Amino acid sequence: MTGLGRWRHRCVAMPGVAVAAAVLLLSGVPVAAASAQPPVGLGTAASFAVLAGTTVTNTGPSVVSGDLGVYPGTAVTGFPPGVVRNGTQHAGDAVARQAQADLTTAYLDAAGRTPATTVSADLGGQTLAPGVYKATSGMALTGTVTLNGQNNPRAVFIFQAGSTLITASGSRVSLIGGTQACNVFWQVGSSATLGTGTTFAGNILALTSATVETGTTVRGRVLARNGEVSLDASTITQATCTTAAASPTASPSPTASPSPTSTGGAGTPSVPGTGAFSSPGSGYGVLLALGGLALLTAGAAVGRVRRRRQRA
Repeated sequence: MTGLGRWRHRCVAMPGVAVAAAVLLLSGVPVAAASAQPPVGLGTAASFAVLAGTTVTNTGPSVVSGDLGVYPGTAVTGFPPGVVRNGTQHAGDAVARQAQADLTTAYLDAAGRTPATTVSADLGGQTLAPGVYKATSGMALTGTVTLNGQNNPRAVFIFQAGSTLITASGSRVSLIGGTQACNVFWQVGSSATLGTGTTFAGNILALTSATVETGTTVRGRVLARNGEVSLDASTITQATCTTAAASPTASPSPTASPSPTSTGGAGTPSVPGTGAFSSPGSGYGVLLALGGLALLTAGAAVGRVRRRRQRA
């Protein structure tokens, strides 16, 4: 192919790239801001709904669905009136010992995940996309935090609390867009406290202890490495994953945003300086830049071809 022929070929190809970019831009196809995270492996701790280091205590008619265990401690009190369904109590036995070892591995895994987006101390009122979120000190929840899986049932959320995790009374973790409780992980640097009437989702991996107050429901797990797990008329249901596609009714509306700090429209940065974008504008900025670059390149190629023709 002659030099002029090659320029003509590029001139035809580059507008095609620009058109493709424009089509993607107008279609609203989201572009991920960071690579997807794999789930945190729980090992044998996955069969437990409640696991403690020293003791498990209960007051009132709590219901634990899944295994309940303690190690190296051996004390389990308050069952009955509490009940364990679809599981077994393991007080200081080999099963609980292995589960604690696997919990330690999972805790360290969750604590080391990167890249992490720094969030405000209180998650209330935010809608978050899949990823890793970090608070250097304590993490709190007042009101509702919404976790939007963006129609991906394998979407993973990992929260890294530098010290405590505390929810106010009546707070809620809401899952939309296909998010599954089994794929939500709360790594807590000291102790977790779920306030009265909290509706919680995800797996708590606490270094020290966990307290679940009256009327609280947990879809996930409450796992403490070194200390006590305390229940009070609460319901803990071990979460298991399915591979089913997200339900259409669980999908966010066109104006819903997975941004931790913004509910803006297309191309609104969700976290300043992170390059993450809210949905449905997710990736608009990236596509716009690509389309502009392609158009500029195509224009330059056309100009070079015309100048060559004039000289010829």
